[in-house]
Amino acid sequence: MSIQTKPVYDPPARIDGARFLVDRLWPRGMKKESLRTDVWLKEVAPTTALRKWFAHDPEKWPEFKRRYAKELNAHPDTWEPLLDAARKKNVTLLYSARDTEHNNAVALKTYLDAKRKGR
Repeated sequence: MSIQTKPVYDPPARIDGARFLVDRLWPRGMKKESLRTDVWLKEVAPTTALRKWFAHDPEKWPEFKRRYAKELNAHPDTWEPLLDAARKKNVTLLYSARDTEHNNAVALKTYLDAKRKGR
């Protein structure tokens, strides 16, 4: 099964499988009843301090990924449910950032893919 990322503002698709919101903050302008998500895993998102430090600055992207991976390593209970779900069906990590290449969902997907491959 696959793990993919998708903005919360994109419509759901059948291939999404289980949909997990992986942002610490609820998406602006999004009503809870309008977001089709299975679970909001705010605990798997970067800490507030790391999120504010990064501030979606692409120049900080490599260091952000390193620091975020360190946070994830310290709390496997936050991301292991995602790997368990991905063993059974497709998983979509939902995010609200405008930048589709430099956001926590993309970093989390990279991290989870490496865990799946045993790295």
